[in-house]
Amino acid sequence: MTDFKIGDKVIYIGCSKEQINWGNCDDPKMFLIENTVQYIIKEVEVRSQHTKLTLEHIPAKFNSVCFKKYDY
Repeated sequence: MTDFKIGDKVIYIGCSKEQINWGNCDDPKMFLIENTVQYIIKEVEVRSQHTKLTLEHIPAKFNSVCFKKYDY
């Protein structure tokens, strides 16, 4: 179960190669800036072993463990 939902603001906190490869996710380093920019979740795809996030205006899917909610 994930605590992410559509419309949440998140920050990319970095990802290991293994986290990127898990579930054939896209590499966030190609699209995102670490620890500075907040992104808005467009889609949440809960799988059996992981959750993928799609962010607004970014044509890729990322492993949710690479993000934290922006709560400020």
